Amino acid sequence: MSNPQSQKRRSAGFTLTELMVVIVILGLLMATVGQNVIKNLFTSQEAKARMDVKSIDDAIKVYYVQNGKVPKMEDLTTPDKSGKAYLEGFENQVPKDPWENPYEIREGETRGSWEVISYGPDKQQGTEDDINSKKLMEEKK
Repeated sequence: MSNPQSQKRRSAGFTLTELMVVIVILGLLMATVGQNVIKNLFTSQEAKARMDVKSIDDAIKVYYVQNGKVPKMEDLTTPDKSGKAYLEGFENQVPKDPWENPYEIREGETRGSWEVISYGPDKQQGTEDDINSKKLMEEKK
């Protein structure tokens, strides 16, 4: 017959095998779910940057119509006499992309042309992951 004290000791916790099985299951879950979460994080950051570039481009259009020149970012974020800025939500601050780089407004070669740029996740100018207003306009067509 078994000793009551040995039965008590057996039911007091998990065995090493049970813990290892749970850890392996959690690892498999994290591997499958984690990939999707990371992929969606990058997708959402790019979508935010695209929306910001579009908003800045729209603000530049309004500024250009009213003032006849392509603005600097500070012109868009500085409130006017009525307390409103051309770029709402960024009053007195330079907006940054999801990768913590400031957006750039680059005046074009022709009068009244410009480009709004985010350097993307690699933070390098002129690479394939850059997000800019010209690319967005081309994608619309």
